[in-house]
Amino acid sequence: MPKRVNWRIEASPGGIRLDVALAGKLPDVSRSMLQELIREGAITVDGKKYKPSQKLHGNELVVCEIPDYEAPPTLTPTSMNFEILFEDKHIIAVDKPSGLVVHPGAGRERECVVSAVLSHTDLCPVGAPNRPGIVHRLDKGTSGVMILAKSRQAYQKLVKMFAARELAKEYLSIVQGKLENQSGRIEIAIERDRLHRKRMQATAADRGRMAITTYQTEEILKGSTLVRVRIETGRTHQIRVHFAYLGHPLLGDVLYGGRRWQGKPTHFLHSAKLQLMHPITGEALILEAPLPAAFRQALHDLR
Repeated sequence: MPKRVNWRIEASPGGIRLDVALAGKLPDVSRSMLQELIREGAITVDGKKYKPSQKLHGNELVVCEIPDYEAPPTLTPTSMNFEILFEDKHIIAVDKPSGLVVHPGAGRERECVVSAVLSHTDLCPVGAPNRPGIVHRLDKGTSGVMILAKSRQAYQKLVKMFAARELAKEYLSIVQGKLENQSGRIEIAIERDRLHRKRMQATAADRGRMAITTYQTEEILKGSTLVRVRIETGRTHQIRVHFAYLGHPLLGDVLYGGRRWQGKPTHFLHSAKLQLMHPITGEALILEAPLPAAFRQALHDLR
């Protein structure tokens, strides 16, 4: 049965975003699912539909109809052909391969990161159907470090840590062309493209969600550049959108104007390092994943 939650917002002089307020009140529900529920009208403010980014200033009545997602996942475990970087009874970190989705999309993909991990261990059944343990995601074409929650306590803590930006995320990417500046900081809001729903796009701050990316040139290549990228926010397609906005889309990223690499549309983006404090023990963790073979081969060919 769905769970009904309603409460009045405390006064906030500067205002607080609806999705941020919900994340604090409902830590068991993923941010992506909260945003879906807001868009579907399952979450209302004073009886009206709001956008996730709309501000609340105090005394608004928020009503939430939260579906019951506590049932065990319906995913069928599949073979696990990637490395485990860290594991204990609370979390598991894996080296996600490029070309593998994190979880099924409308039931189309049978094999995914979640189904593979389930062949090895249980994941926390909180969040949304077919997304047990998911606290962050990587695009299908992105490889590298990904962390999942095994216990409820770890799930709740990790969701808060990602929301509060208490983790350091570092990527390596090959972008087209030579960047004008060796290093830089990109602060551009992102919203979903209204004409092409699979794309995101750069937009005005009052229309989208602010995204912050910093980068440093690692190596100048033939017609391209290897960059080390750090993100302070975790928006959908953030790195891909930001470099396309600069006029330097990721090599192979045809969705955002990149050219195919050797006839393939797969982009070169690798989650190289994730630094965090263990959500339960407080231990400092530095999780690193080596570059995949295809990425290393591309670098060899471009040198």
